[in-house]
Amino acid sequence: MTKPTLHLICNAHLDPVWLWEWEEGAAEAISTFRVAADLCEEFDGFVFNHNEVILYEWVEEYEPELFKRIQRLVKEGRWHIMGGWYLQPDCNMPSGESFVRQILLGRRYFERKFGVRPTTAINFDPFGHSQGLVQILAKSGFDSYLFCRPGCSDMKLERDEFVWRGYDGSEILATRVAAYNTPLGKAVGKIEEYLETHNDFKNAAFAWGVGNHGGGPSRADLRELAIFASDRDDVDVNHSTPDKYFRKLAEERGNLAVRDDDLNSWAIGCYTSQIELKQRHRELENELYATEKMLSNLWRQSRIDYPSQLLSEAVKDLCHAEFHDILPGSSIQPVEKTSLRLMDHGLEILSRLKAKAFFALGAGQPVAKEGVIPILVHNPHPYPVEMDVECEFQLADQNWDDDFTACRVIGPEGELPTQNEKEASNLNLDWRKRIVFRANLAASRTNRFDCELFKVPTRPVPNVEEQNGVFSFDNGTLSLDINAETGLIDRYEVNGCPALARNAFLPLVIADNEDPWGMQVRDFREIVGEFKLMTPEESAKHAGVRKASLPPVRVVEQGAVRTVVESSLRFGDSFLLLTYRIPNVGTEIEVEVRVTWNEKDKMLKLAIPAAFEPDVSYGQTAFGFHELAMDGTEQISQKWQILNSMTDDMAVRVVNNGIYGCDIKNREIRITLLRSPSYSGHPIGERDIVMQDRFTPRSDQGERTFKFWLGAGSVSEMGENADRSALNKNETPMALSFFPGGGGDPVAPGPMLTGDITVIMTACKKAEDDDSLLIRLFNASAKPADANLTIPGTTIDSIPLAFSKFEVKSLLIDVKDGKMVECDMIENRQ
Repeated sequence: MTKPTLHLICNAHLDPVWLWEWEEGAAEAISTFRVAADLCEEFDGFVFNHNEVILYEWVEEYEPELFKRIQRLVKEGRWHIMGGWYLQPDCNMPSGESFVRQILLGRRYFERKFGVRPTTAINFDPFGHSQGLVQILAKSGFDSYLFCRPGCSDMKLERDEFVWRGYDGSEILATRVAAYNTPLGKAVGKIEEYLETHNDFKNAAFAWGVGNHGGGPSRADLRELAIFASDRDDVDVNHSTPDKYFRKLAEERGNLAVRDDDLNSWAIGCYTSQIELKQRHRELENELYATEKMLSNLWRQSRIDYPSQLLSEAVKDLCHAEFHDILPGSSIQPVEKTSLRLMDHGLEILSRLKAKAFFALGAGQPVAKEGVIPILVHNPHPYPVEMDVECEFQLADQNWDDDFTACRVIGPEGELPTQNEKEASNLNLDWRKRIVFRANLAASRTNRFDCELFKVPTRPVPNVEEQNGVFSFDNGTLSLDINAETGLIDRYEVNGCPALARNAFLPLVIADNEDPWGMQVRDFREIVGEFKLMTPEESAKHAGVRKASLPPVRVVEQGAVRTVVESSLRFGDSFLLLTYRIPNVGTEIEVEVRVTWNEKDKMLKLAIPAAFEPDVSYGQTAFGFHELAMDGTEQISQKWQILNSMTDDMAVRVVNNGIYGCDIKNREIRITLLRSPSYSGHPIGERDIVMQDRFTPRSDQGERTFKFWLGAGSVSEMGENADRSALNKNETPMALSFFPGGGGDPVAPGPMLTGDITVIMTACKKAEDDDSLLIRLFNASAKPADANLTIPGTTIDSIPLAFSKFEVKSLLIDVKDGKMVECDMIENRQ
């Protein structure tokens, strides 16, 4: 009878940052790698495993001789490059496209420096794993996945070894290991404990080595392991690699259960902690992918050289920020500070590149007529977008008279609904202008609008009056009441159908503690208070006006496009401003939340009660969407959440610009805005989480701002265009007042998509290895979809594309002859 095999996977889990800053992480990486190299050379048969490009880059830069030793050891088979990603990111919050970039960076680096391509992806330490990863892994050359969390107490599995199935039907092998490290000198003891509880296996993986701050293997452990392996006659104990382990496990594939779900959840608080990091990360994602789309269109038409190096720096900044102790907000305060600085570096690069692209895309625009202010709006999306365009500009000179300069905007089809609103500055002079106009933006191109100026006697002021304690609005399809006594929405109806119940957007204060992970809880439901409407006197003080009182609910803007209402609320020493932007046409409401948060060990949620009984709720995840539990437990999702009633054919959808947590129960979705735990406060037994004899800083103190877009309608309407709507709100078309010189030839539009609205373009960029154009398309639906792709200026004219459910297609297009081939996600032709 063949003895079972225990694959010992020696590694040194080394967080680049966590309870320390990156310089200490780099120092520990060098020390750990040096010791590991020594032991690889000293002990026959020993294999050291490590992944994560960022650590190898540090070694390459700061100790190049050690790096050369590692290259030699890899060739000799003594050192194994495992995983092959840029680092171990959070595995729920990054978009599908961001996961692709993690892998693309890692694959290219390890192939270039070591000539290897691992087949097993490694994410030991992240706290949960999106089901969308399966398709990404399968289409990036991985056949297996090794992870650690959630553990047995947080996620029940029939067996730790299983087949993991993705949204699109892709499958890979997966294994949950009990732990990713062992204490110094105690590896054998831990292995013995494992074998006592796992005695029915053919092949098993056991990860060992001192970890978290590095360390890895020790001589003492290796000597004891050699003796232990020789003494055991019931199991083969071998130094191994994840790839070897999964090759053996593949022989058992037919006996393994299939998991058709995500791998969640543990540490549910980390999807809200240090919210500023999450918002900045979302902003960096948005700017990167939108800017790439603009630059690639210019590059393929030979208008600019593609800035590959600068974009690569921004991609690295993004991937670094996704590390599983940065993005989840579980690191110390100095790491939060440096991580924000890191993302700002990427955003500054993209800001300059985006401006360069914008001006180049305006080539061929005619010179503006006398007295006309031209406004250019670039839509990076391959389909038309209807939106409220917001733009500021300067008048030619200051107007010191008492009259007011108003604006009308003329588009290709004539005059558009336009209104003036309060500009960002506070110069109380008719000089700086902010306009809002409703426009249809043509696909994948720069749209031209002309703003004409005219004088009116005075600045327009709103004329909406409170009646019977409410401010009421009705545009024919949308009916809305805002309660003047609470500042909240009391009625939201679409085409006469009630969508929200009373007190919608109520800010709730929830009991919490000092733990940023939320290790010991599954929900945040204990209400300790709620924000209440300010008194007129408090409202005036909060607004910063000199008069003694100000209505706490007030209409501040009204025009041809929308009405804007503000509500001022308070809880304790915290203040909150709700701003509702109510459209004159359509049913989608924008809600902005500006909160000054001064609470400790508490959470802030926004309660949105539906007027119907939802059957099911969904939330966006990486290249897919998943069902959200409606039992009050904290849930994870990305750019949107939906409550559906199949019985009433009614749905409420909330799109956001940078939150990830919510809970749903009793017809109500509570959007999680922020928490205020300590930095890296880790529960340990019965001990206090933080020291009780001194001041301990809490996260997210001060002002934070959030935006939401509330929509309601039929189940199909809200679901089918959810991804497009969220993408339009996040990768917002760029608007700028710019006087073109009239020279140059117009730029042809970029890629254009027609067909089913569930198909979106997640990436359009220059290919990594040649002069092809890489386009990635995703069918954000559980049903098949059809689309047609056109690229003006090439021979690609309405190429039909058929998508299966949730399918991602990566396409390489030769910009010279227009030939198109499919490729995998790391751009290998199929």
